[in-house]
Amino acid sequence: MLIGKVVGSVVSTRKSENLVGNKFMIVDVLEHMQNGAKQLIAIDKIGAGVGEYVLVAQGSAARIGSGMPDAPVDAAIVGIIDDGTGLE
Repeated sequence: MLIGKVVGSVVSTRKSENLVGNKFMIVDVLEHMQNGAKQLIAIDKIGAGVGEYVLVAQGSAARIGSGMPDAPVDAAIVGIIDDGTGLE
């Protein structure tokens, strides 16, 4: 699991049928948690907003955590951080 900050959103009018009706957010991965990618696109089923720190699951955990086991999801916001000492 990664921690990141939501910095924007993505709008896609044409997408896989399994993704219709979902919101996608751009997440800046915290520098000390980066394993390659500095930013990622994550499906957001919990209503995170720009500027919030979030927990992001990846891979099969993202699909299961978002309740979409058959969807082409690689990253999902699974929590909004209320308090995180030393995040940055």
